Amino acid sequence: MKKSLIALAVLTSVAGLAQAQSSVTVYGVVDASLIKDKGASAVMLDGAVSGSRLGFKGTEDLGGGLKANFLLEHGFDVDTGKQDAEGKSFNRQAYVGLSGGFGEVKLGNVYSAYDDISGATNPLWDSALSVENSVWASTGYVARPGNNLYYALPAMGGVSGALSTSLKEGTGNQSNAFHVKYEGGPVYAGVAYQVDKTLAGDTKFTRLNGSYDLGAAKLLAGYGNVKAGSAKTTDLSFGADVPVGNVTISAGYASSKADGAERKSGIALGAAYSVSKRTTVYGGLLDTKNTGPDTRYGFGLKHTF
Repeated sequence: MKKSLIALAVLTSVAGLAQAQSSVTVYGVVDASLIKDKGASAVMLDGAVSGSRLGFKGTEDLGGGLKANFLLEHGFDVDTGKQDAEGKSFNRQAYVGLSGGFGEVKLGNVYSAYDDISGATNPLWDSALSVENSVWASTGYVARPGNNLYYALPAMGGVSGALSTSLKEGTGNQSNAFHVKYEGGPVYAGVAYQVDKTLAGDTKFTRLNGSYDLGAAKLLAGYGNVKAGSAKTTDLSFGADVPVGNVTISAGYASSKADGAERKSGIALGAAYSVSKRTTVYGGLLDTKNTGPDTRYGFGLKHTF
């Protein structure tokens, strides 16, 4: 009897240690919306705010502050149930890596270091209702180049940074990027740069953005610059998020000016109501000039788990 109790205690201790050393989490987002563009029929759109996904992430404590990590994230269209990228099971992200006092290394299909900064201060939640995503030229960067090496430096005093590069692997295409950001109290500021190299030439993206949280409102601003050969485009954005109880009202203005072309611009206004910590109802209106969709309005429902 005594030996049985000792054996049970040892097994319980080992099981508890194993559980403490490694973990796997299943998570996801389901986001569906109805969108109406001027002159077109209403459509059901997946992921107007956040692309629908099913993900698995895990970590194992290797000791000495070193951890092994992985993430597998499958994107799908909630309106049809199909993969959002045919032939790619984990198209959103799929990587394995290590983290510790040195920072974090990721290997695989990872978002670029530029993408970490890109939409951070876009009003209307960097969504299909955000004016930037209809007007800005700097939305054309390669967000997930694949075969990517990503290194994030450890944060110091609110300052952090990251580098990423993709391997050509016979395609001739390559993306190199970096970012530096500061997050402290009410202030956020970020700068990012990416070069997308193809056989046709290089496209260079620069992004500066920032926000200041006043409590009653968060002020948002962004600047983008794109260079493709001798062609240059400059993008600007301003906006604010205003929380009122469980509702956040968001408004923004954005413009884009390419050399020798008319200025593109637009405004957007929307609101999101937090029904619970996991469920949000949102809606908004977008109006643009010299670019599509001219006028767009819609609403949707997003649930996270």
